[in-house]
Amino acid sequence: MATIKDVAKLAGVAVSTASYALNNNSRVNSETAKRVLEAAKTLNYQKNGIARDLKRSKTETIGIIVQDLSGPFYSELMRGAQDTLLTHKYGLIACSAIGGNVSTATKFLRERRVDGVIILAESLPDELILQSVREDFPIIVLDRKLDSDSIIHVLVDNFSGGYQATQHLIDLGHKELAYIGGPSHNRDNQLRFEGYKQALKDSGIHLHPSWILQGQYTREGGYSAGKILMMQGNAPSAVFCANDEMAVGAIKAFKEAGLKIPHDLSIIGFDDIEISQYISPPLSTVKQSNYEIGSLAAHLIYQALNEGIEGRDYLLPTELVLRSSTARKQL
Repeated sequence: MATIKDVAKLAGVAVSTASYALNNNSRVNSETAKRVLEAAKTLNYQKNGIARDLKRSKTETIGIIVQDLSGPFYSELMRGAQDTLLTHKYGLIACSAIGGNVSTATKFLRERRVDGVIILAESLPDELILQSVREDFPIIVLDRKLDSDSIIHVLVDNFSGGYQATQHLIDLGHKELAYIGGPSHNRDNQLRFEGYKQALKDSGIHLHPSWILQGQYTREGGYSAGKILMMQGNAPSAVFCANDEMAVGAIKAFKEAGLKIPHDLSIIGFDDIEISQYISPPLSTVKQSNYEIGSLAAHLIYQALNEGIEGRDYLLPTELVLRSSTARKQL
């Protein structure tokens, strides 16, 4: 394993200068810093946050990096991971990907301050994750596929879930179907949208571009998308929201427009977060068990650290959960 002395030698600078450059110290000019960073990249040098350039000891702690520490989606995921790790006497440290190159998440990966990492954060660059791969540092990526045989992938069958949700509405007699999605670049959203489109195609139903809106996976976004649907006129008879948070916001917008759900409009979400069963009416949704996903990820990372695993790709099914927000279309 390369040391900071190796980096300094290759860059043609003193060890102290190399250290300053690797820690983004302003006393090193940009040209020298660039040379040091290129040398570090060439040698595949990684800082160690616990004992730099010394043999790394186990921390018996796993890091989990999520996009946002708030919200029910991530809390259930982290609870599942923590409960499983506790049975193995491992600790869990959670952080968000907010902060760019100076974030705690980046330090977890570059400096390996934990024994392994579980990642569910779309803003974390692929390159950073791939550069952090080590034989003794397992990385589990949730709902993202990276081109590496060393990374363990835990994926949810989002395409099937999107198809199930849309087909349920079609089976109830709905042919005017809107879609409120998350960010267009988000992998989960793309697959759920593909499932939606395929279900329409298989049933010979025309896709209306004006009924495809983005809600950014937030209640506020779902509310705004619902308002836009209502303002356009020619409202659909059913809506598939790509997550429950947006569905909650959209329901508020539809109620304000005087619609009765599901009499006037059916709506289905995705995720089955806890609030889904308590809103009025209770929300039909597609369940992906975040607790079990977190638990599986924790189990796999423990196995990778202690016993080794053979599989690198795990695809988890979704389940249709029917409540009172969807009903047969009124004639």
